[in-house]
Amino acid sequence: MKFRTEFDIKKLEQSITHQSKLMLVGSCFTENIGEKLRKHKFEVYENPNGILFNPVSVSEAIINVIECKEYTTEDLFNYNEGWHSWQHHSRFSGITAEDALQKINTTTKEANTFLKKADYILITLGSAWIYTLTDKALNAKVGTVAANNHKAPADWFDKRLLRVDQAILVLATMLDKLGAFNPDIKIIFTISPVRHLREGAINNNRSKAALIQAVHDLLDRLKKLHYFPAYELVIDDLRDYRFFAEDLVHPNYYATQYVWEKFVDSCISDESKKMMQDIADINNAFNHKPFNATSNQHKAFLKSYYDKVHQLKKQHNYLDFSKELDYFKTD
Repeated sequence: MKFRTEFDIKKLEQSITHQSKLMLVGSCFTENIGEKLRKHKFEVYENPNGILFNPVSVSEAIINVIECKEYTTEDLFNYNEGWHSWQHHSRFSGITAEDALQKINTTTKEANTFLKKADYILITLGSAWIYTLTDKALNAKVGTVAANNHKAPADWFDKRLLRVDQAILVLATMLDKLGAFNPDIKIIFTISPVRHLREGAINNNRSKAALIQAVHDLLDRLKKLHYFPAYELVIDDLRDYRFFAEDLVHPNYYATQYVWEKFVDSCISDESKKMMQDIADINNAFNHKPFNATSNQHKAFLKSYYDKVHQLKKQHNYLDFSKELDYFKTD
C-alpha cells in the first residue's frame, strides 16, 4: 500500500556545481534555499529588491537590475517617518532618503555585475494577486504594481488577480531582456509552497493555478527553462499539516529540508554533493561549543579540522574558508 504521492523529478540538464554563480529572486521560500546554498559554500546573490511575490514585481526587479536603474528621490515616498520604494521590500527603507537610495543603488549595481556573469537564476513566484496604487497613495503612478505595501492604508491599493496571459506576457518580456543581457544563463522556475491565506483558501488556489499555468506555458515554448516542483513536493507529496509551521501557512523545517534534499538530488552535480558532505561536517565542527576550550582534546579537534579545511581549500581554491581557518587555527 502507498501512503504518499511520490513522483520523479526531472534532473537539471547541466547540474549546478560549486563553481556556478546563482542568483535567486522571489518569495521568502527563495531565501530558505539561498541560506542553505550559502552554508554549503555556493556563490549566491539573493533578492536584490528584497522578498517579492507576484510576477510583475519579480520581472520589474530583474529588468531594473539588467538596466542598472539609478533610483532617485522621485522613486521614493515618505511615510511613517521613513523613506520607502514601491518596488522594494522594507529592508531597503531608510530614515532618510539618502540612506534608502544608498542601499537600493548599491545593491542594484552589485546585482547587475553578478547577473551578467551568473550561470543560473532561480525565480520563485508566490502569488498572482497584485496590488496596484490608487490616487490616494503617496508619490504614486496610478496603476503601478506595489511590490510591498509598507503597511500603508488599504485604500492606497486596488487588488486584482493577474490573468494567465498577463503573467505570461510580463515574464516573457523579462526573459527576452535577460537572454539578451546574459545569453548563457540557465533559468529555473519554482512556485512557492507558502499558502497566501490572507486572500482566502479559494483565492490562494486560483492564484497558484494561474502561476503554474503561466510558467508551464513558458516551459512549453522555451526549452531552455527548467521547473523545480517545490510547490508540488509540499502540497502533493508531503500533504500534511505536520509539515507546516504553527501559522499553517509556511512550510516548517522538516518540509523545507525535504524540498532542499530533492533540489540537491535533481539539480546539484555528484562532485558537489560529495563536497557538500565535507562542508556540512566542517560547519558542524565550526558551530561546536567545547566544554573546555583549553583542553588538549579540543586543541587536537581544532587541528584535525584545520587540516581538513586546508586540504579542501587546496583542492578547490575558489571556495572561501577564511572564517573557518581562523577559527580552527591553534597557533
